[in-house]
Amino acid sequence: MSQMFLFWAMLLLSCSIQVCPAVPLDKLQESWKLYTEECDRNNSRDPPSSGLVCNRTFDDYACWPDGLPNTTISVRCPWYLPWFDEVQNGMVYKECDANGQWANTKNTSECDSNDPSPFVCLQHYYSYIRIMYTVGYSLSFVALVLALGILIFFRKLHCMRNNIHMNLFASFILRALSILIKDALVDANLAAKDLSRDQDQAFPQASMPPVEMLVNNETMIGCRIAVLMMQYSIMANSYWLLVEGIYLHNLLVISVFTERNYFKIYLCIGWGTPLIFLVPWVMVKYLYENKECWSQNINMNFWWIIRSPILLAVVINFLIFIHIIKILVSKLRAHQMRYSDYKFRLAKSTLTLIPLLGIHQMFFIFVTDETTSSTITLRLTKLFVDLFFSSFQGLLVAILYCFVNKEVQSEILKKWKRWKLGRNIEEEYRHTYSNTPNTKTGSLLHHIGPLPETTATLCSPEERHMLVSDCHNGLANTKLPCVYPLQERNSDGGSCED
Repeated sequence: MSQMFLFWAMLLLSCSIQVCPAVPLDKLQESWKLYTEECDRNNSRDPPSSGLVCNRTFDDYACWPDGLPNTTISVRCPWYLPWFDEVQNGMVYKECDANGQWANTKNTSECDSNDPSPFVCLQHYYSYIRIMYTVGYSLSFVALVLALGILIFFRKLHCMRNNIHMNLFASFILRALSILIKDALVDANLAAKDLSRDQDQAFPQASMPPVEMLVNNETMIGCRIAVLMMQYSIMANSYWLLVEGIYLHNLLVISVFTERNYFKIYLCIGWGTPLIFLVPWVMVKYLYENKECWSQNINMNFWWIIRSPILLAVVINFLIFIHIIKILVSKLRAHQMRYSDYKFRLAKSTLTLIPLLGIHQMFFIFVTDETTSSTITLRLTKLFVDLFFSSFQGLLVAILYCFVNKEVQSEILKKWKRWKLGRNIEEEYRHTYSNTPNTKTGSLLHHIGPLPETTATLCSPEERHMLVSDCHNGLANTKLPCVYPLQERNSDGGSCED
């Protein structure tokens, strides 16, 4: 089902990209910067105007001179537009109100292109992609919280393997929550839409169409904390995926594997390693790129402080994945299975390991944003594939390693049967005491039916009353030497085994 959804989504994306004109984003950004510098030079050349005026400014679209109150100012269409040859005689209009303030809107109808605008196309693409990954992270968050609660609640499921799973679930939850909070904070504080805000932080935004992001100073700290937590959660998630790979490798390779000795090391790798790289990144951002929410990456060298350890974890996990597949192949061959069964078992094991180890990240691991800055089709394809798998990966992991896990299902079924049995006994107990004293045990025996054949002595009414009063969750704790039909053998079983 997920493969079919991905196929149609990719087909729709590829068809949509061909509708819009291809735009070299690096050239567009460079032209916009040159236009901005030219505007700053022109505005600083003349002395400031005296009296009440709308101050000269650049509003991220056009360069405006000083304007008199209650007038409409017009300037030529900005020359950085890719279709400037078509609208070079057009004008853009903006009103200056009586208080000397520019209006929030402007009339750009004469500067619009007849063809689909690259800005509009990109905005639509990013909007669709954002809807997709918001749905994915939301579903993953709900499923992971439920899965984590199940593993914590049932103590018989507590073992090294599930402890690692619980930490992995927690990293997925933190990642989904931090990304959703970051998006909400940015949306709440933007005065102008940032066309590149829909990207996950694993993909730098320096090559996106530049639109100034105006964030309220009062919420700047909260926004930066959200971005910081997002960066940490992405790295922690990558390293807990690596821990899963290391643990599986140790189980298959090391003959005498003492699990408890390694768990503290796993905790340090999963939660501690990201801090080693995150602290230097925060320092350089504060010293050299202390702008807005720290969500944009101007100097790509700073971004590699975070990106390089993530890529390292992905590559190591991929090598572990290849080694595990080789071990599985040798073990399956040793069982002398039929060829068809052998292929099925191998394919099942491989597909199960892919979401657990995050192998999908290898698809575009060497396709960096620097190499796709001038190729919009490749960039959007990479963005879609990475965000699709990253957002729905948590949901898939929760399903495979909790909801369809036989041990988990067995424990849930036992808990349900015990609760149901205890409720039935409680209802019978209430029902018997609601009758007359002479028929206290009559209704209970009537519902029970004939007693099973046994050599033991049957309980008297007084002993049966003691058994019912001593029951807890449907299990009799008394050790009277008589037989009572409601007694069951407590089959705990289901111990967590690796």
